[in-house]
Amino acid sequence: MILYCESLTEYKRLRTREVKIGNLALGNGNPIRIQTMTTTDTMDTAATVAQSIRCIEAGAELIRITAPSKNEAENLLNIKNELRAKGYDTPLIADIHFTPNAAEIAARIVEKVRVNPGNYVDKKKFDFIDYTDEAYASEVIRIRERFTPLVRICREYGTAMRIGTNHGSLSDRIMSRYGDTPMGMVESAMEFLRIARDESYHQIVLSMKSSNPLVMVQAYRLLIQKMDEEFGECYPLHLGVTEAGDGADGRIKSAIGIGTLLEDGIGDTIRVSLTEDPEFEIPVCKDIVKRYSVQNSKFKIQNSKFLKPDFQTLLYNPFSYKRRDTLAVHNISAHAVPVVVADYSKENNPDVNSIRHIGYTYNEAIDKWGISDAAADYVYTGNKVFDFALPGTLQVICDYATWQSAADKTKYHPLFRQDEYLISQLLSDELHFVEVDANDIKDGLFDDIRRHTGAILVVYSSNGHAMASIRWFLMELMVQDIKCPVILKIESSDNTVDEQLIHFATEAGGLFLDGFGDGIWLQNTGSGPQNTKVNGRTYHEVKSNEQFLNNTAFYILQATRTRISKTEYISCPSCGRTLFDLQETTAKIRAATYHLKGVKIAIMGCIVNGPGEMADADFGYVGSGPGKITLYKGKEVMKRNVPSDIAVSELIQLLKDSEAWVEI
Repeated sequence: MILYCESLTEYKRLRTREVKIGNLALGNGNPIRIQTMTTTDTMDTAATVAQSIRCIEAGAELIRITAPSKNEAENLLNIKNELRAKGYDTPLIADIHFTPNAAEIAARIVEKVRVNPGNYVDKKKFDFIDYTDEAYASEVIRIRERFTPLVRICREYGTAMRIGTNHGSLSDRIMSRYGDTPMGMVESAMEFLRIARDESYHQIVLSMKSSNPLVMVQAYRLLIQKMDEEFGECYPLHLGVTEAGDGADGRIKSAIGIGTLLEDGIGDTIRVSLTEDPEFEIPVCKDIVKRYSVQNSKFKIQNSKFLKPDFQTLLYNPFSYKRRDTLAVHNISAHAVPVVVADYSKENNPDVNSIRHIGYTYNEAIDKWGISDAAADYVYTGNKVFDFALPGTLQVICDYATWQSAADKTKYHPLFRQDEYLISQLLSDELHFVEVDANDIKDGLFDDIRRHTGAILVVYSSNGHAMASIRWFLMELMVQDIKCPVILKIESSDNTVDEQLIHFATEAGGLFLDGFGDGIWLQNTGSGPQNTKVNGRTYHEVKSNEQFLNNTAFYILQATRTRISKTEYISCPSCGRTLFDLQETTAKIRAATYHLKGVKIAIMGCIVNGPGEMADADFGYVGSGPGKITLYKGKEVMKRNVPSDIAVSELIQLLKDSEAWVEI
């Protein structure tokens, strides 16, 4: 039995069944397929066809279209015929919620249907029901009776199906038995999968989506283990972080969830759910997938003289989050939020003004520093020292030779390379940093780390499969019972904003989700990305490379829920059901509430992506009808049918009434 992937130390695709979706083969080692979803009204054939063509020409290999009722399902035939007449044979997917009759119509027209087991037959009213085993079994029988007709239609017409579980739309029945858990997500899908298998129908893809990357990753891992245990095989997996949002936030959150799984060879198709026009999702998908398009011989652990990984004896649990236990060194430990190291090694003449880019603003008139919630904890200067007094909370890391001549050794701390460290004569209680290539461990390193209680490891990897290489090294620390803190150093040589965001988020995010890492240090070899626009809106605005790296580090910690420094937005990507301009509204809400540290606000286009899909949001803004908004606090309706032109103001008032508002 596999744990959840083929290997923890070598890139190998998870073996899955092959599923045919029209003329497209999915799973079984085929390329990772890219898909998106239209945002037009499905009844507007011309608009939906035009948007589908834009997505196809951008690189989408599958197009999903919402079919919330019988009328939309029937109109899929017109959309399909128009696309085929224009020479496009890209498979179409009907997205179904609540309406089995629409699914049964669509399954006779398009190449694939997506059903959500949380609302295809079951309902969600947030009621807890204490089921007996017999009562629960009778509910499963009811689902079988309602779901089997669709399975038989799909089998007859050669239509594929995605059983797509969403964390936020688990039914009351599943929630009552399993709670709001990854295992509940898995069982919700497995019930439907068992029914399909009993009908000898296997053209199935599964997904386990959540707006929380940690929940998503754990659910997919558990699903793989469950399928292997029960069936001895795995079905193809569709990866995605639902309601990821827009801009850098959406890209980073998506890359963390999707990339963490792809790093271990998991995933056969992906969709990046951004609150942007769907054709702009495709380049992000491409940047994620191209990391795995060629099975590079370097994509494996080269150095194996210490650890021989055994799935049965892992010292951490990949299905349940627990931070690696570490000793406290200065302000760095498992009992503190991860620290952020800002990289100023390329800054030739750093001054008082330059460190404002990493969260520190000096007011000369009152001789005081202002410190933001996203202010770096350490700054690396390389071979330089600052020629001005630093804020009291900011510490400096510099090269060992530079540190030796630094005047203030309470503020400056040395960074050793491995060779330097092994011959140094440090006192054990001196705070110091040791840079280690996880792919090239020198003899004696572990012994020295044990002797020096002030040591903090800065770990990177020259291996082509850097995340797995660093994870291997951190597992070895656990085997050796070495509890020094570790700062994850992720290096990127990519050129574009999206490529760097994806690189950093994938490699660092996957490690943080597994409980590894007490700090983050991002470094790039290219010039700093500047302002970036998508669809006419600026989604990434920075003044310097230092600011870009610092902001990205805090975004990653926020998305992994390891350090909260700003407001979090859970924003659905829009579709034909959306009842207002999601992109414009999200921008307005973000502009008004960006300063509310730690508050989670969900912005949902319709009731399908309503209170359930908001999952763990504190407040919700949900379309309830044309021009009408319903406001939530948690899962409780606070105001219904608020006119959309005043709804943002009403949301702010709700925040104030709930004592969640602070003035800027």
